[in-house]
Amino acid sequence: MDLNKILADMKDCPCGKVHTFATKLVDISSGLTARTGKILSDAGFPKNILMVTDENALAASTGLLESLTDAGFSLKKLIYPDMKYARMESVNEVVALCHDVDGVLSVGTGSINDICRVASFRAGKRFAIFATAPSMDGFASDSAPIIENNFKNSIFVEQPEIILADTKILAAAPVELKAAGFGDIIAKYIGILDWKISNILIGEYYCDAIADLTLKAVEKVVAMGEHVTDANEEAAGSIMEALIFTGLAMKLAGTSRPASGAEHVVSHFWECNKLLQGIWPEFHGKKVGVATVLINRIYRNIAERVTEIDPIPDPTDWDEVKAVFGEKMVDEMMKVNTPTITDKVDPARLKEKWPEIRQLILSLLPTDEDMVRMMKTAGAAIEPAEVHVDEKMLELGLRYHSYMRYRVLLTRLMGMMQINIMDYLH
Repeated sequence: MDLNKILADMKDCPCGKVHTFATKLVDISSGLTARTGKILSDAGFPKNILMVTDENALAASTGLLESLTDAGFSLKKLIYPDMKYARMESVNEVVALCHDVDGVLSVGTGSINDICRVASFRAGKRFAIFATAPSMDGFASDSAPIIENNFKNSIFVEQPEIILADTKILAAAPVELKAAGFGDIIAKYIGILDWKISNILIGEYYCDAIADLTLKAVEKVVAMGEHVTDANEEAAGSIMEALIFTGLAMKLAGTSRPASGAEHVVSHFWECNKLLQGIWPEFHGKKVGVATVLINRIYRNIAERVTEIDPIPDPTDWDEVKAVFGEKMVDEMMKVNTPTITDKVDPARLKEKWPEIRQLILSLLPTDEDMVRMMKTAGAAIEPAEVHVDEKMLELGLRYHSYMRYRVLLTRLMGMMQINIMDYLH
């Protein structure tokens, strides 16, 4: 990936923002594992490092340890049995092991990368990733969703300095993980839409160039959809490149807006509630993909059926919302709602801009038929039951997820629009 060209293309951006990122090297290529030690060494990455992984990722990375030791790296290892949840307790565990190393190498995907991203930043250590599956969009992100106090919050830190991926390993990853990556990419349709709506209504910063580049990355992956379930190195590499690019886009924008909208927050709601019940919450991208199908359908249905609105000030019943989140999550939920984002939304402006928003939805989002077709072609989950979400959790997630973020989402405005979200699910 030519990072210099990306930055050069963003120079003197019409949005007025100076775009930059901290990632210095991205290499996605076949047979890279054997060259990893040399690549890191040539890039000046420190030789005394902590390698954090789990048994599954390590097993997929045959030859990596030899490559590192042959290049003169001194390895301290933390190997989890199976890292499924990115919790603050794990972040602290990694931080505690960083006192006598100069860098952190995360080997894996998802939660492994997230805890290392935060821990390396807090410990002041350089950070690199060796990715083992194209399953989520956080590789190049400067934030990490970490579970703390039963609530999933995004913690802003710094991007990895180096991201490496061997397409042979990516292609051999479980189909479920590759399909999850596809689901996380498809979510960008909603993310860009919600970002643009916020710009229209409250003047939140927005960049057309970043949005356009993100959607081009999405279209490239969609074109490879039929090969996602194959052990196809080109398809796996394309998905990985798009996933990394969306992380870079977040850094370029200074916000996670290009990569996530209401669909990600729905996923977070489901995850937090499942964790409280001791239920495996499913892979991030898999949940996000299902939520994307639902939110895309709802947004399209509203745009097609609701031609005029008569908005009112936010009618939220806070006692009802607090009861839904319960004593274990209510305090964290209220932190992001004091004040609440709808204080910035003028009902009169929402009414005035609704025709423009409707047209934006209809022009940007795929039809429900196209969305379902794309997901099925890639072998991605599309039904709540496929991520073990029952009817009750489905409704709670759709109705209350938006209270988990201080962010304008179309779903957060539905009370003001006097719309019941459940009426537009079908």
